[in-house]
Amino acid sequence: MTDYTLYCFAQSGHSYKVASYLNLAGLHWSPRFVDFFAGEARSPEYRQINSMGECPVLVHGDVKLSQSGVILDYLVKETGQFAPANEADAREVLRWVLWDNHKGSSQFGTTRFMLNFLPEKHRNEAVNSFLLGRCKAALTILNNHLNGRGWMVGSAPTLADLCCSSYLFYPEPFGFERANLPHIDAWLTRLEALPNWQHPYDLMPGHPLPGTA
Repeated sequence: MTDYTLYCFAQSGHSYKVASYLNLAGLHWSPRFVDFFAGEARSPEYRQINSMGECPVLVHGDVKLSQSGVILDYLVKETGQFAPANEADAREVLRWVLWDNHKGSSQFGTTRFMLNFLPEKHRNEAVNSFLLGRCKAALTILNNHLNGRGWMVGSAPTLADLCCSSYLFYPEPFGFERANLPHIDAWLTRLEALPNWQHPYDLMPGHPLPGTA
């Protein structure tokens, strides 16, 4: 089996979705650090790897894929791990992956960036307040869905769990407090207990950022 190479950086929640899958599935993989904060993802050289200028990118033999949802779908079909139990569950997993990309990770990642990584002189209080409201709404939906459930879909972890949880393991504030959302907190604890689970800052290169250690 050809090893997997993942273009990623530690602060990327989308990269973490794939890195976490690779690790939890026990696959042979190696990270290739992308210096996002120094502008590498916008460089002409990186645009040859991914014309969208984004992370993650997965390389597996002759296969090169971008967009975390596409990569995860590929990995499930390659390995059979974290696959939904049936067609009905598969549609539900897809529903939550799409929800996460639109209402979950997109809000959490943007808000976290604006509050923690954007230079203070460029921060806008009104924009940040709006984003925090969007995060709160998404977190409420997620917490309510997990009430009485062990996992997002079915009786075992799937792509839906890896996608919807990724940004919630980061320590930087973006309006999320585990203690205030007990169903999310219990779910994250279950994910942390899975064999080979690792925190994003332990799993991928690039942390801490220069000058922040």
